[in-house]
Formats: sequence, C-alpha cells, structure tokens
Amino acid sequence: MTKHILKFPNPFAKSSKKDKIAIIAIDKNDFPKWIKKQKDSLQSQVKSYGFEAKAKQIAVIHDKSGAPETILFGIAQPSYYLDTATLFQYIQKTYSTEFINSHCFEVVSSHEEDVANDICIGWGLGAYIFDNYKKNEKTNPSLLWPKNTNTKEVTATIEAVYLLRNLVNTPPNDLGTDELADVAKDVAKKFKADCKIIKGDKLLSKNFPLIYTVGKASPREPQLVDIKWGKKKHPKVTIVGKGIVYDTGGLNLKPGQFMRDMKKDMGGAAHALGVAYKIMALNLPIQLRVLLPIAENAVAGNAYRPGDILPTRKGITVEICDTDAEGRLVLADALTYACEEKPDLLIDFATLTGAARVAAGYDLPAFFSNDDNILDDLRHSSKGSDDPCWPFPLWEGYDANLNGDVSNIRNEGTGRAGHIEAALFLQRFITKEETDWIHLDCFAWEQNGKAGRPKGGADTGMRAIADFIRDRYQ
Repeated sequence: MTKHILKFPNPFAKSSKKDKIAIIAIDKNDFPKWIKKQKDSLQSQVKSYGFEAKAKQIAVIHDKSGAPETILFGIAQPSYYLDTATLFQYIQKTYSTEFINSHCFEVVSSHEEDVANDICIGWGLGAYIFDNYKKNEKTNPSLLWPKNTNTKEVTATIEAVYLLRNLVNTPPNDLGTDELADVAKDVAKKFKADCKIIKGDKLLSKNFPLIYTVGKASPREPQLVDIKWGKKKHPKVTIVGKGIVYDTGGLNLKPGQFMRDMKKDMGGAAHALGVAYKIMALNLPIQLRVLLPIAENAVAGNAYRPGDILPTRKGITVEICDTDAEGRLVLADALTYACEEKPDLLIDFATLTGAARVAAGYDLPAFFSNDDNILDDLRHSSKGSDDPCWPFPLWEGYDANLNGDVSNIRNEGTGRAGHIEAALFLQRFITKEETDWIHLDCFAWEQNGKAGRPKGGADTGMRAIADFIRDRYQ
C-alpha cells in the first residue's frame, strides 16, 4: 500500500511535438517597457484584461481564429516559488483534457536561474494531488523546461516535497511502523545508501528503552531506522525525525478533535526523509546519517503510565508526567545515539508541541540551536527558500522547570513556554562541546489549502534546512 509514496508525476518535458502555447512570465517593473514594443492588436487585448503584470495575474492572448497562443503571467519581484502553481491550476481548470493533451506550454521570456527554478517548482507543486484513495479526473498540463533552469535542483526539490506530503497524507491504517520503515529503506535503496533497522525487543537489548516503551502498547512494533550515505572524508551531518505513526496521547488520551489528524505525528520523520532525499539527489559533499525513531503511541494494558520513571540511553532517569509528551522521549534516545558518533551538525525535526503553534502559528516552524551563528544563518536560508522559520531561545532560566523530584528529569516542564521547555529537554541529550545542533518544532500540515499547497501534509522547514545544509557545505 506504500508504493504510491515514491511515485511522482512529471509535468515537464525536454521537448515536444505537440502544439506549443507560449508563456511570457513578466514582473510589473518590466511590463511597461515590454508592452510598448508589442503590436496594437496585442496591446488592445492586454488592455481589455486590465493586465499590469501584478503577481499571479493572467491574460490569455488569442490568435485571429480565437485560439489561445500566448499566456501573460505576472511574477513577483523577487520571484515566489508557488506563484506558477496558480497558472498551472488555471490551465488545468480552464481547458479540456483533449486540449491539454494536444498542447504543451513553453516559457519564452528569459530569466535568471533562481527565477527559472521558482517558475518550475511552482509548476511542479501545482501538479501535486494525493489521489491514492480517490480517483483523480484531472489532466496535468506539460511545461517545457525553460532556459537557465537547474533541472536537477528543481526535480530534487519537487520530489522531496512530494515524498514528505505523501507520507503525511497516507492514513494510519496503511502507514504503520513497518510501512514507514519500508519507505525509508526504499529511499536508501534508491540512492545506494546503507540502511539498518533495530526492531521490537531488540531495542531493549541495544539500549533504546524510551523508543521501546513509547511503542510497546501497540501491536505495531517500535523500531529505529539508521541510514548512512556519503564519503567518510566529508563533514558528518545527522538528521533525526520523530516518527510517531499515530498518537492517541497514550493513557493521557487526547480529546477526539485533537486526535483526528494525528497521522501527521510522523511528520518529523517525513521531513527528515525529505531533506535526505534532496541531499542525496544533489549528491552534496556530506557524510549523511538519518535516524528515525518510529513508534505508535497506543493504549493497552501494558502502556506506560503517568508517574512511571524510565531509564534512558543517556543513563539519566525520566519521570513521565504526561504520556502525550512522547515525541521528546523517542527523540531523546535517538539524539543520544547520534551524538555518540560526534557529528559536525545534528538536526532534529518533530511535530512536538502545541505551544510552538500558539507562539508562531501553523506556517512558521519554531527552531532552536545551541550555536547563535546558526540562528542567523538558518533564518537567512529560510527566507531565500520561501520557507520561513523563526528562532526561539534555549532560555536557561526555564531549564530548572524540568528537574525531577524523584528522577533526573521530567518529560514535561512546570512553566508556560512548552516549546522552549521541550527543546531544553532535548538539549539534555546533546553533547554541546562536540556537536552543533538544530531542533525544528514543525506542524507538517497545511490547514486551509492554496495553489501548490493543498490542504494536508506540508513541508514546514524542510526546504529551509536542505538549503541551509547546501549553503554550509557546498
């Protein structure tokens, strides 16, 4: 049932014998000079549309027979990666299947590489639809690759986003712990990476007690996926992704309205695999490791309880205050394991706290780092990739809120800043002196839906982190 997850549509063509419709993508600053050079008949049609090349504005120019021959499309300055998703969907809705199948579309205006890339990424994401459980009647229009496009970069970006979305959108009855691990194995196989999995009771014998305990109440066995790729001479980058395939809240059961979309609680693992996919597709000069602690937080007679005190791979004890704060537990063992190899950079993704959503909203992931320079660099990368992230402090004054009365640490703080306390909890399992660390508390979901970003699974910080890694090491 997971074959669809790595199946990606391709709305692009290198060449075509089909009739071509020209697309002139132009911004409002260049438009006045351009329109003055055009024939009176074209100027008349453009004027009738009121077209001024505002972002996402569309005007279709027809020939003497009334057939469309040119589409004018307004692009933002600087360009925005989702704008052409609007054009893609306009064409898809406006024209018949027969017309779309007999035509292709070609950007005839010239652009620098970054703009050409944005045009293509928007087009590619406009084609995304999750249709494994519902028949899709739509036909995808095909775009010829524009000049100056970095097709490798664009394809890697689009496919990484598709992978992430497909994972998050797949329902929990079809994406259990085994199935998520199988997708990770398929990604590793695609790029000839090594993949090892520690599963079930072996997690105890291999000293991953928290991952085991969180997942032991489910018939779907907990596991830890470990992917390695790249040359040993390159910098070590390790990415950890929270893979809770479904989160009931455990014995601290979630109310129904908050449990409804908890298939997305493996969104951290989806982000980690998405970043890894792009890194490997672009063959970046890094030594990559991906760790996915995978479990289902279920309810049964053997479920862990509030008040339990659990051992950790780190050797400290954790008192369970809330079984719905399980993500930080599985991450704790994985982060400890990651630090044992002393990576140059360690990143974790997790759909971790509601507090981050209160503080920054759904679209803006909260991120933390133990290196102040990284805070600035990642913000810069996130702006450049149109994938904004917002830094929050690892405020030492809140760290004592995690101290336990009968254990070394509690899995829930006593203060109000839940996202900061969760990050401080994770920091207890990081070796600061040897490892630069980034923690991304992301939502992994689009609430409302828009062109190129339909309601459902969404990348929230994935592209920013991938670009940050590329900029740092390439």
